[in-house]
Amino acid sequence: MTLVSPAQPDHAYRLVSVDAEPEHVRAAMGRFPSGIAAICAVVDGVRTAIVASSFSAGVSYAPPMVMFSVQKSSTTWPTLRRAARLGVSILGSTQSDACMQLASRSRDRFDGLATTETEAGALLIEEATMWLECEVVSTTPAGDHEIVVLQVHGMGVADDRVPLVYHQRRFHSLHAIA
Repeated sequence: MTLVSPAQPDHAYRLVSVDAEPEHVRAAMGRFPSGIAAICAVVDGVRTAIVASSFSAGVSYAPPMVMFSVQKSSTTWPTLRRAARLGVSILGSTQSDACMQLASRSRDRFDGLATTETEAGALLIEEATMWLECEVVSTTPAGDHEIVVLQVHGMGVADDRVPLVYHQRRFHSLHAIA
């Protein structure tokens, strides 16, 4: 199928049928830059984490809510979702190694990382650009993922840091505005 832009009749946008091949979809969706959220808590005395590039802020301002999506095949999310409160740390531009470590399935996700635990068990990663203490308010099935909406109960920001950005399967950083 071909869609022709009326503003530029000589330029055609090529649309291809979306098939069951997830790699094609991942590559296309990777064209959209996103921040990286580390979602962490202490559950049954164990520090637990997942990393999400699907994080979205400003879902609601009154009350403040954010959201992310998680794969239904995640083996960590069923544990993490039991936490009374989740810590959401928006990783900073210097934290690409921490991001990979927190996403690892084969090593201690927290080895050498500085963290702070809130009274409610939310776990925050130090050196991030923003921290939120949240509670799960809803989950909605969405294909092979689940959309999770969180209500924000506490927040902090580091004005002197810029976020880590994920775009085209690589990490990038923004430049601070002077």
